[in-house]
Amino acid sequence: MRIMRIDISRISKLANLSLSDEEKGKFEKQLDETIEYIDKLKEIDTMTVDPTSQVTGLENITREDEVKPSLPQEKVLSNSKSTHNGLFKVAAILE
Repeated sequence: MRIMRIDISRISKLANLSLSDEEKGKFEKQLDETIEYIDKLKEIDTMTVDPTSQVTGLENITREDEVKPSLPQEKVLSNSKSTHNGLFKVAAILE
């Protein structure tokens, strides 16, 4: 799978980042290399390998949820570019 400059532009727009042409080229190359590596990993036959598990003996330590004061909804939404019915409104990223 080849990452194209248009994909980098779309990703940077979704992340609200301004990238120079040089940065877009750099990230395009890095993402291509990452995807190539992932594709190689997909080719590995793992059928004969036992699944791994937690080997250190550590367990998740959780606490009870506590309700604490937070920012009012209006203040949080005041920094958003777009809102609708008290929620953040963002561009669709899934087709």
